[in-house]
Formats: sequence, C-alpha cells, structure tokens
Amino acid sequence: MSKKIIVFCALFLICLNFFAWREVFGLICDSNLKVYFLDVGQGDANFIQTPQNHYILIDGGPDSLILEKLNKTLPFWNRGLDLVILTHPEKDHLTGILEILKRYRVNNFLWTGVIKNDIQNKELATLLEKIQQRKESLFFASLIGPSQTKVLTIKAGDKIRAGDVLIDTLYPIEDMEGKEAKKTTNDSCLVLKLIFGKNSFLFTGDIGFAEEKNIINLKKDISAEVLKIAHHGSKYSTSESFLENVKPEIAVIEVGKNKYGHPAPETLQRLKNFGIKKIFITNRDGDIKISSDGNQIYW
Repeated sequence: MSKKIIVFCALFLICLNFFAWREVFGLICDSNLKVYFLDVGQGDANFIQTPQNHYILIDGGPDSLILEKLNKTLPFWNRGLDLVILTHPEKDHLTGILEILKRYRVNNFLWTGVIKNDIQNKELATLLEKIQQRKESLFFASLIGPSQTKVLTIKAGDKIRAGDVLIDTLYPIEDMEGKEAKKTTNDSCLVLKLIFGKNSFLFTGDIGFAEEKNIINLKKDISAEVLKIAHHGSKYSTSESFLENVKPEIAVIEVGKNKYGHPAPETLQRLKNFGIKKIFITNRDGDIKISSDGNQIYW
C-alpha cells in the first residue's frame, strides 16, 4: 500500500472521529428544541432540530432559496433530513421541497397525498417514485443512513415521534390520499401541533376560517405558545375564536413581497387585540429562531 493511500485513510478516519465526537458533544451540551421560521419570501419553510438531533423540514418555500438556508442551518457535513413534511402541494410551499428531494437524502416524506393536476405536482409524483427506489453503494449507505425514502400519507389523529418531540396531526379530518381537493389544496392543508415538554408550536399552513372552525369543533387541545399564522397573514385566516382557543404568546407570520396585501391589517389588528407578547414577520425580521428547553420558550 502506498504512503499516499495510508495518509489518506488516516485523515479520513480522523475526520470521521471528529464528526462523531462533535455530534456527541452537541447532544450533551444542548438539549433544547430549535425551531427556525425561515425567511424564504412569499412562502413557508420551517426547520426543526430536536434535542436528539433529528432534522425536520415543514414546507420548502416558493423557490430554491431553501437550499441556501439549510446550508447555513444544518451542520456543514450533513446532507440529509430525517423528515420532510409538505403541508399541501401549492407552489409557495412545494417548490423548495422539489429542490430538497433532488439534492438531499430524505429518510421520510409525509404529506396528505392530495391530487393537484399541474406541472409541479407531476414533478413531485415523479420524484417521490424515484427516491423510493434510490440505491447507493453499501459503503456510503452505511455511513449516511438509509438511501431510500419512506413516503407516507397522514391525516388527523396521526402522530409522529422524534425522540422527546411529538408532532400531532390535527387536520385534515378526511383521508385525502388520491383525492382531488374540492376547491384548493389549502382546504385540506396539514395542521400540526409540535409538543416538547410543556411547550407547543402550532403550524397552520394556509388554512382559512372554515378550516379553523372545523378544528375548533374537534374539541381537541390546540393551545400553543407559538402560532405560525396561517396563509401569510391573510385576512381570511386567524379568526378571533381560533386565537381564543390557541392562546398564543408568540405569533410568526411567514411572508414576502406579494400582491395580496399580506399580512392584512385586519389580521395584525386581531393579533394586537389579543395581546400577543411578540409578533414576528419574516420579511421584516428575517429568519426567526425560537428554542425551548421543555419548560420555557426563548427567542
């Protein structure tokens, strides 16, 4: 064996050792949940890092900017996500997901399975089929984990466990797999409650007043300290009755330059009337990082 090969192998093993110990120290030193509301323009993209270092993405925004955001947020050696959730297949949530599926190793992909006949959703179908059959060499697969992606559909009542973090699916009530949305896919959007210890985050996608009322009528505990305001602050979302049930302390509006008037003055006024401690708006405040130790929220 040549001297160059021996040196290369030694350096490779040192690097692996460094990464392994870095992960160990990361787990020991930081046991907080971290939730990032990313400024990706007129769209949603939420990155979650659990205390056990599970990496979760909810939606991907309207373009490829999510790739830049993840490069800054993920450890530089990591090109994988444990879980990607698509709340609904509209451009402002889906486009970035398509880029992620092309460039990242995704262990699990969750969505409602609702059908929408357009170019992007056809591309999504092709990508999902491809990543379920993806194969890599056994050597590299053993280093980075599963090469194939598990694709699952979810609806209200389904729960996702990632270490100490629980994600409870609140909506849609109906199983949408293989079905077309009655009006828009906003109507069948996933609504998720993330629970860590005594703290909760509510992700509402693009639901409107009707969907909020349906969720309230389920008589479930939807209270959460942090509320991701629905539909970029649309005046047709975030009703007074919904706020009364959620009782948020912090509100985050994910929005960019748009022609719809988001966030609507009416919505902002409802938030102020409710006395919410802090209102973040991504096109004003940039990326928002909120963390939790299971007892208290920090931003």
